[in-house]
Amino acid sequence: MKTLYQATATADAGREGNVKSSDGILDLEVRLPKELGGKGGEYTNPEQLFAAGYSACFGGALNLVALQNKIKLKNSKVTTVVGIGQTDEGGFGLEVTIKVEMPGIEKEVAQDLLEKAHQICPYSLATRGNIEVTLELL
Repeated sequence: MKTLYQATATADAGREGNVKSSDGILDLEVRLPKELGGKGGEYTNPEQLFAAGYSACFGGALNLVALQNKIKLKNSKVTTVVGIGQTDEGGFGLEVTIKVEMPGIEKEVAQDLLEKAHQICPYSLATRGNIEVTLELL
């Protein structure tokens, strides 16, 4: 792979600390959510950050395949739901549902774009075979 861009972020204190990008643009306190035994509150967590990154990346892939197929998307939206839970082996695993809205696009065409985006999205490629990813066309 020829690397075109690298992002660097550092976490201190794991799920009860801070995450910060090397350029300082991202600088957030992270906490364990109530559902995982934490206090919750107005903090983010790794699952929210993963969901945000996956949504943006998948949206970019969707725009690219639409452009390649000469289809103009207007007001498309990608919502990614990331779940975390205990695996049968005793560790923790993730699951993802990607919900995509493409107003004004025929269902068959939209489904084709959705599947093509899933084939080229870097997050989809990185997770393939590792976690369950479900695609939903809304």
